[in-house]
Amino acid sequence: MVAPQEQPHRVAGLLLAAGGGRRMGRPKALVPDPGGGTFLERGLRVLREAGCAPVVVVLGAGADLARPLATADATATHDATATGGAAAADVVVEAADWADGQSASLRAGLAAVADTDAESALVMLVDLPDVGAAVLERLIAATAGGGPAVLARAAYEGVPGHPVLLGREHWTAIREGARGDRGARDHLATHPHVVVECGDLATGRDADTPADLA
Repeated sequence: MVAPQEQPHRVAGLLLAAGGGRRMGRPKALVPDPGGGTFLERGLRVLREAGCAPVVVVLGAGADLARPLATADATATHDATATGGAAAADVVVEAADWADGQSASLRAGLAAVADTDAESALVMLVDLPDVGAAVLERLIAATAGGGPAVLARAAYEGVPGHPVLLGREHWTAIREGARGDRGARDHLATHPHVVVECGDLATGRDADTPADLA
């Protein structure tokens, strides 16, 4: 684990956890994680282990049920062994328009991170069950710890994926251009960025159905 104060720059963790999970049969944030707890709890824990601070989570579908898992009370009341080690978010926001796609969550999340002193935001999707802190740490380290101009993403055997690291200088343009499920994809396609190979650490595949967790 990398302590936040050891990062060359202040990197916020932004967990997008608003998806409805139609094919999962429940909101993505509430899907049981193979390692214990839920996707939401695992995602928060991974961001903490990578040294991200503050940690912001965006909820949407099932927000009323997910919010208690993301708050400080969850850390105090949950069995850390049973949940794989719960971790609380510093900021919990809700994307009222979450059904419009991933971009709605990204816009809400970046707006919240903009109110902090973070220089960059490491954006993690909640449904990446095999992406651990080592991937996040490599992405941060490969970009000299992240900074306001940084733009980077993980790749798995050459295939671009998440997480992505977005410097503060890019946030306004990304928020203005993000549409549907494309997130920051269009911005990355038109701006030079660092690609960090992480295929030796994870597959980077998202889990959309119960079969993906088998």
